[in-house]
Amino acid sequence: MFRSLLLSTVAAATLLAAGPALADTKGMKIALSNNYAGNSWRQAMLKSWEKVTKKAVADGIVAQVDTFTTAKNDVTEQAAQIQNLILQGYNAIVINSASPDALNGAIKQACDAKIIVVSFDGIVKEPCAYRIAVNFKQMGADEVEYLAKAHPEGGNTLEIRGLAGVFVDDEISAGIHEAVAKYPQFKIVGSVHGNWAQEVAQKEVAGILPSLPADVKFVVTQGGDGYGAAQAFKAGNRPTPQIIMGNRQDELQWWKEQKDANKYETMSVSIAPGVSTLAFWVAQMILDGKKVPQDLTVPFLRIDQAGLEDSLKTTEKGGVANTEYTAEDAAKVAGGK
Repeated sequence: MFRSLLLSTVAAATLLAAGPALADTKGMKIALSNNYAGNSWRQAMLKSWEKVTKKAVADGIVAQVDTFTTAKNDVTEQAAQIQNLILQGYNAIVINSASPDALNGAIKQACDAKIIVVSFDGIVKEPCAYRIAVNFKQMGADEVEYLAKAHPEGGNTLEIRGLAGVFVDDEISAGIHEAVAKYPQFKIVGSVHGNWAQEVAQKEVAGILPSLPADVKFVVTQGGDGYGAAQAFKAGNRPTPQIIMGNRQDELQWWKEQKDANKYETMSVSIAPGVSTLAFWVAQMILDGKKVPQDLTVPFLRIDQAGLEDSLKTTEKGGVANTEYTAEDAAKVAGGK
C-alpha cells in the first residue's frame, strides 16, 4: 500500500535514463555496515536487507552480499569495520552511520580505493559518498504542525529523542524545536533519549515524569517510543497525553485500542525500514555504470487516523510499517524513466 509514496531526488544533474542493467555486477561484492540493531526498526531494516539481497545473489545480480553490525553505535568500531571491508575487497559499502562526520576519514579511504559508498538513514557528510535520506527535519516539524492544527491552544509537551549523536536524532529534534518556535503555545517541558526503543523510552519517561508539570498534554517522538511513553504515563497514574507514534506494530495496536475505547486521535510517522533495500539497489546501479546524484531523498511514511486499521493489518506483530524497494524503484529515484 505504500508503493504509492513515490520517490524524489534533490539533484538536478543530467542522468542516464535507462533502467538498471543487471549483468555487469554479477561478480561484485556489496557489504552493509550498520551502526546499531537494538530496536524493532533496525531489526526490520536488517530483515528487509537480507530478504532482498539474498534474492539478488540467487538471481546472479551480484556475487556476494554480507552484513556487519557494530555492537553499541560505536564510531571507532565502525571506522575499523569499514577499513576491514576495504581490505576484504568489497566493491561497494552501504552504510547506516554512527555519525555524520566522524567516519569521513574511513569513507574517504574507501572512495580512494574505488569502492562505492552509499549511506542511508544515518547519512554521512563525506563528499565522495552517496546519501539516501528523508527530510528528517521536516518530519519533526510535521509533528508539531499536526498538533497545532488539532490543538491551536497548545500545551506542555514532552520530547522523546532518538540515539544521541546520530544525524537522524539531531535533525528530527531540530525540526521539532523550529516548529515550536513558530507555535510558542507548545512548551517543551522535558526531553529524554529513548534510543528509538520502547523499553528505553518507557524507562526514561518514567524517570523524568516526577519532575514534569501535571498537565503534560503532548508527546513528540522519533519512532519506537510511543508505546513505551504511554506505559510510563499509565504506571505514573498520569493522564494519557496525545502521543505521536512511530509506525511500530505495538504502537499502532495500542493506538487502535485507545481509539476504539475512547476515540483517541493521533498520527504516526517514520522512515520505512526497507530504505536499506533502496540503498542496495542504488549501489548496484552505480557499480553497473549508471550516473546517480550524490543526494537522494525518499518521503517519510505517515499514517493518519483514517489509515490506522489498514496499516495495522499489513504490519506484522513486533514489526514496523514498511515497504521494500526494487531495482526499478531505484531507477526512478535516480531520475530514470
